[in-house]
Amino acid sequence: MGVTHAEKLSVGQQAPLFQLQAQDGSALDLASRKGKGWTVLYFYPKAGTPGCTTQACAFRDAIKTIRNENADVFGISTDDIEVLQKFHKEHQLTFTLLSDSDAKVTEAYGVKMPIVTAAKRWTFILDPSLMVRQIDDDVDPAMDAQRVAKELKKLQSQ
Repeated sequence: MGVTHAEKLSVGQQAPLFQLQAQDGSALDLASRKGKGWTVLYFYPKAGTPGCTTQACAFRDAIKTIRNENADVFGISTDDIEVLQKFHKEHQLTFTLLSDSDAKVTEAYGVKMPIVTAAKRWTFILDPSLMVRQIDDDVDPAMDAQRVAKELKKLQSQ
């Protein structure tokens, strides 16, 4: 994927497709999610830091509610696989973490921090056709999962 600099994504655009490695060594190809329900992509700066731990645990605790809305959650950071494995296991996470160690996907979604190779804390909700339906660029780590669950319900009732 030769994305050098992405414009900010907006609601109504197709989500940039990607393939990333998950914490368990498997690969996720976003295109394979097409037609399989809603997709929540949440970008976060660094596994194991206080805000990112709070956010991941909140998604873990809300995962049943989110999956009941026909959606699945994927956390994306620029951490490498080993760091994500440890983070996933330590907090008994029940959803997939994806490693974007070269920040290409982070950049494609317009959420790369300037200078450092880390993602800003943004959350994207994609519909089953992989169109961006919701973007939150002002994420409260403790409240994100509950907000996502409410948004999914609202978006699907429209």
